[in-house]
Amino acid sequence: MKNFIIRTITGLLFAAVLIASIVYSPFTLIALFSVVTGLTIWEFSGIVNKHEGANMNGLISSVAGFYLVVAVGGLSMGYTGGREFIPYLITIIYLLISELYRKADNPLKNWAYAFASQVYIALPFSLLMFLGSWYDSYNNKVEYVWIMPLSIFIFLWMSDSGAYLVGSLLSRYFPAKLFPRISPKKSWVGSIGGGLLCVAVAVGIHHFFPQLMNLWQWMGLSLTVCIAGTYGDLIESLLKRQLGIKDSGNILPGHGGFLDRFDSALLAIPASVVYLYCVHVL
Repeated sequence: MKNFIIRTITGLLFAAVLIASIVYSPFTLIALFSVVTGLTIWEFSGIVNKHEGANMNGLISSVAGFYLVVAVGGLSMGYTGGREFIPYLITIIYLLISELYRKADNPLKNWAYAFASQVYIALPFSLLMFLGSWYDSYNNKVEYVWIMPLSIFIFLWMSDSGAYLVGSLLSRYFPAKLFPRISPKKSWVGSIGGGLLCVAVAVGIHHFFPQLMNLWQWMGLSLTVCIAGTYGDLIESLLKRQLGIKDSGNILPGHGGFLDRFDSALLAIPASVVYLYCVHVL
């Protein structure tokens, strides 16, 4: 019961900070996710260095991820001309050259994990900035539309909730597992339930924001997030199985680490950007 209370309080505070930061302004969105990116990469570096025998430069990799989100955020919102990418490029160059002087046992492994952190963590978080920036052709300016980045997390939360509730109720009657080798508890019926709940929520969002996308586009986005988010969760489960750990960290009481909380989003965000470009919304 104590662990449940701690988990509930942490989850509510986490959701409140996330929602408030996204809704308030693009500056708070950029500020939150630049910090989250840096902390997530720092967490990632800690677990691979400890369990994989790597010597990845966690500090510089975290700084690089931080700068990437800031640079992409400023550029996508129309606040900057792209000069903010210079610090990011400097940190990337440093990561490459520094291995010549560190005399590590396996510099290739260090490079691999350092750049994996940029592709796996920093790039998806930076793409979230694009989801909030919409070009208003009538006024010839970029506007911040907070519901778009927030909808990704709403769909992810609904997918998880629907999968848990439906899976708990019906998995005994439909026991087919989704991916037993990686996540024995996930079932097909639960995943379908999560998808249906996402679609239902998409109908509700369209009711309040019909000017952004039509109903079918909202429903398509919800299914894209649901499917990609499930794969994102499985990818992090595979990572933790490979490393032999239960949680990526303990910074969020009852919820593990940042990587545990954002694992689904790390694949759902880029998948959503691809989807919105394909339907000619972005």
